[in-house]
Amino acid sequence: MRLAATALGTTLALAGPVSLAQAAPLDNEPLAAFTATAPSNTAAATAAWAAGTRAYLVITTPGDTSAVRTAVANNGGSVFASYDAIGVIVAHSTSASFAATMRGVSGVQKVGATRTSDVPADAYNPALPANPSQAAAPTTEPVRSDMTQIKADQAWAVNQGSATVKVGILDTGVDDQHQDLAPNFNAADSVSCAYGKADTRAGAWRDVDQHGTHVAGTVAAAKNGKGAIGVAPGVKISSVRIAEPGTTLFFAENTICGLVWAGDHGFKVTNNSYYTDPWQFNCPNDLDQAAILEGVGRAQAYAEGKGSLQVAAAGNSNVDLANKTTDSSSPNDSTPVTRTLTSDCLDIPAELPGVVTVAANGTSGTSKASFSNYGSNIIEVSAPGESVYSTVPGGKYASLSGTSMASPHVAGVAALLASANPTYTPADIRAKLGEQATDLACPSDARCTGTTAKNSFFGEGRVDALKAVGSTTPPTGAYFENLNDYAIADNSTVESPITVSGVTGNAPATLKVGVDIKHTYIGDLKVDLVAPDGTVYTLHNRTGSSTDNILQTYTVDASSEVANGVWKLRVNDNANQDTGRIDAWNLTF
Repeated sequence: MRLAATALGTTLALAGPVSLAQAAPLDNEPLAAFTATAPSNTAAATAAWAAGTRAYLVITTPGDTSAVRTAVANNGGSVFASYDAIGVIVAHSTSASFAATMRGVSGVQKVGATRTSDVPADAYNPALPANPSQAAAPTTEPVRSDMTQIKADQAWAVNQGSATVKVGILDTGVDDQHQDLAPNFNAADSVSCAYGKADTRAGAWRDVDQHGTHVAGTVAAAKNGKGAIGVAPGVKISSVRIAEPGTTLFFAENTICGLVWAGDHGFKVTNNSYYTDPWQFNCPNDLDQAAILEGVGRAQAYAEGKGSLQVAAAGNSNVDLANKTTDSSSPNDSTPVTRTLTSDCLDIPAELPGVVTVAANGTSGTSKASFSNYGSNIIEVSAPGESVYSTVPGGKYASLSGTSMASPHVAGVAALLASANPTYTPADIRAKLGEQATDLACPSDARCTGTTAKNSFFGEGRVDALKAVGSTTPPTGAYFENLNDYAIADNSTVESPITVSGVTGNAPATLKVGVDIKHTYIGDLKVDLVAPDGTVYTLHNRTGSSTDNILQTYTVDASSEVANGVWKLRVNDNANQDTGRIDAWNLTF
């Protein structure tokens, strides 16, 4: 799939095939804009690369795969990676007969090539992506229309998301140094899964394009007064790079690695703004594609079984996924051919069971974006997908369009649901996304079928962040906040002030106090609201033990206090070793 691109005011065209699920006219800049020569890693290669090496999925019974791994080695192949829990082996071979031979081995259920091109030599000694220098941070942070359309701005006054909720960005990588992403970036659970094997070296997760960084900002850019705000600015994001450098393609083994990683590392939600290369649709009557369907399907089921909900972009070909006919764009790693499709041919991961499939709304918020795929009983929800402003590498920002941009809005809302409801399962979150969505009627377009409550363009409607945090009406009253950082040292007290003016009479009996404190042991902390007359209201008193961070909205009966004046958030650290900061706090009258 070739993409035209407009980003940061420059119109350019990509020179090679990519499968980012965002093929709208406003998207991606070429790799050259963001990728410099990176140093080679010094780790020993697992095997010697040879020209003509191809990658295969060998599918067997989950559990002990040792016998099949031995058979791979005995039949002209090598085991590059093995996912025993799901019975999937990633094998490499230069033999043209490898797949056919392995299909005859006892215990082997399916075998399929994952690409129609050679595995790059980089797979055996991967270069680390560049760590770009950072531009100066913006000094403003306007709330943009995509956030107001899904009521994210209203949700923030109730719950900005919990730091205990981890969201995986399965994409081209993430610039973890970006000033709007660094506060919420979780390096410990970030990885590269390019080529189908986990690379845990520091920085292997970084962006080889700009797509993943943009997606990450839509999910969880910090509410810090700089640039942009994500749907869930209080949650943690981890980068799982599944795109390969140079091509930015997402092959099946990469996706499998990423999904298994998500399950094993406790991600409550993952965002998947891509389709699995090199086939836009994988058909079960093709032996290679049948193995891809099985392998990626098992990985998704594994991740879901571990508590991870996958959210995925529906794609940008403006086609009816419920009535597929032909595909002329695949394989996108060699020479595409025109082939006939049936309804059994799937866009994965978007059409896998359990995955939330997301269509894109146009700028009005009530239309289908012109590029967005659609389909009765396939699209589950929709979200803004045109001219979405978010982060890109190097501390920069850009407006991009695509279902790739819609999907992370939904992933962010799913993260808010998980924050407000810690016991929710993936099925619970998926159901609530639909139940709480804003109904959108079909436009005057014969392709849109169904009812206002559920149709082929918007599924169950546009997601609603305010309902996700447990509210149907926005907080009323004047709003004041302090976004300055105040360091919390050991055995010390610090105060952050807010000056309230223009409010008549006393504070309400339901004064909302939003607190964002970053600290590595909240059991050390006593947190108080201090009224202008010095009255102290205790919000948190040394509970939570070793839990990280306080991100919570408290309700205080301050009806005896005059509203106008200087209010303070007072934090007292009562122990040694763990420190932190008041990141931000707010008052809603």
